[in-house]
Amino acid sequence: MEYFAPPLASLIEEFSKLPGIGRKTAQRLAFHVLNMDTKDVNQFINSIINAKKNIKYCSICSNLTEKDPCFICDSTRRDKTVICVVEDPRDVIALERTKEFNGLYHVLHGSISPMEGIGPEDIRIKELLQRLQVVDIKEVILATNPTIEGEATAMYISKLLKPLGIKTTRIAHGIPVGGDLEYADEVTISKALEGRREI
Repeated sequence: MEYFAPPLASLIEEFSKLPGIGRKTAQRLAFHVLNMDTKDVNQFINSIINAKKNIKYCSICSNLTEKDPCFICDSTRRDKTVICVVEDPRDVIALERTKEFNGLYHVLHGSISPMEGIGPEDIRIKELLQRLQVVDIKEVILATNPTIEGEATAMYISKLLKPLGIKTTRIAHGIPVGGDLEYADEVTISKALEGRREI
């Protein structure tokens, strides 16, 4: 039996589709939206539509951006000879918060995971290799998450880069195995960058 009017039930259903949002939290969010001013609801809706419409992938690094290329790739102050490879756009934000890394990024948008049917062709490894052929890169830092999938991805990329003669390093394990870069603090990420090693 449905206890909510169809529009409210539909709103709860949509909120429950978001990651980490269970049924109870979805209900709380839906009731919160109903109690908001119409102006605030419209602003909320417009923010979602605006983000969906205007955010795209940088044609160079695959990070999320409004302007192509992104502000990092476009900057003249960045070290264009070093690329840090990460799994997710949120990892770029985590690394940028440390203010320790001044190179460029490459976002894979995932990691190799045979259990989930994700192979090398499903993430942006091919784009990384194409990029390395065009630009003179001295070092590639593999900053994938210290999970089984992240390690497998780092090892796969390092084997591809070995014949190219590009120095390939892996961030140190200051970040706990099984953790995500997105949730690590600045000091931990900074130490991990400092202690990276060649593989």
